[in-house]
Amino acid sequence: MKRPALLATVGVVGLGLLAACSTGGTTSAEESGPERSREVILVTHDSFTLPEELLEEFAEQTGQELIVRASGDAGALSAKLALTKENPTGDVAFGIDNTFASRVLDEGVFAPVEVELPPGAEEYALADGADRLVPVDVGHVCLNIDDTWFDKNEVKPPRTLQDLTKPAYEDLTVVPAASTSSPGMAFLLSTVAAFGDEWPDYWQELLDNGLKVVDGWSDAYYTDFTQGGENGDRPIVLSYDSSPAFTVAEGQKRSTTSALLETCFRQVEYAGVLDGAPNPEGARALVEFLTGPEVQAALPESMFVFPVDPMVELPDAWAEYAVQPEQPFEVDSEEIAANREQWLQQWTEITTR
Repeated sequence: MKRPALLATVGVVGLGLLAACSTGGTTSAEESGPERSREVILVTHDSFTLPEELLEEFAEQTGQELIVRASGDAGALSAKLALTKENPTGDVAFGIDNTFASRVLDEGVFAPVEVELPPGAEEYALADGADRLVPVDVGHVCLNIDDTWFDKNEVKPPRTLQDLTKPAYEDLTVVPAASTSSPGMAFLLSTVAAFGDEWPDYWQELLDNGLKVVDGWSDAYYTDFTQGGENGDRPIVLSYDSSPAFTVAEGQKRSTTSALLETCFRQVEYAGVLDGAPNPEGARALVEFLTGPEVQAALPESMFVFPVDPMVELPDAWAEYAVQPEQPFEVDSEEIAANREQWLQQWTEITTR
């Protein structure tokens, strides 16, 4: 999933340790021999980042050097993994979420892997494919509101998806496009889960009430959102349940935004060993490391997501302001795989009329 850039400098990747952190690096998954056996290549999305000391710890524990290769967002990553399944470009993939999981599983991209999950993390395991994809983190795409705007204008904030179609919220909402944005796609799935076959009618109501659709999350949040910093004029934006933890102004004791917890869609990110990985032993060690307590504790401030380990102590701001929904919307991954293209075509026709 695309991460908020509010604290983009928090998680620092050790450039010295990651000798080839892009697809243009000099280390190839096709290389073999003793040197290759001491490297494990992680193929992931552009938002992957962990503190340097953790990457060094992995190297010390396993004797393996971690090479990170970014491959765009979750959609681009899944497409690349499917295209290269006969000759994988790495050992491990991280960042496939529940909206794309069935696609890569059906393609036979991942090999079975046995990793003991932290107690309580089993709830995030896939119903089909849990032996190949291991849950690492969870987040929720939710509508966020600018609390200060609603207070100042004495307008009662919305609470549900249906509220957004009311006259009181005309021209107040901005969302990223489902066709070009991972959170945008998650929002589309929220409406599918909430309204079933009637979701196109709901989208038409949103548009009739002045909904603005932009290319990406950054455009929506930083340009159009009233709390985004660029004099935006829309106090309702699609973002994440964790976003309010990053809008606590210096010297203040409260967040300036809130997530509408009745509008959220759950996204779980997984890691797995690529079928045909040149270094399967190192790959398994990396998947196990990603579910271990050190990485799980680092996830909130490095990748802005919740750990799947419920025993991890969250940062103070997260514990107070990053509230997870109790009943998020979910759509079965098999249903997503079967209907994604049709839903996107319908969505495009509605939003471009």
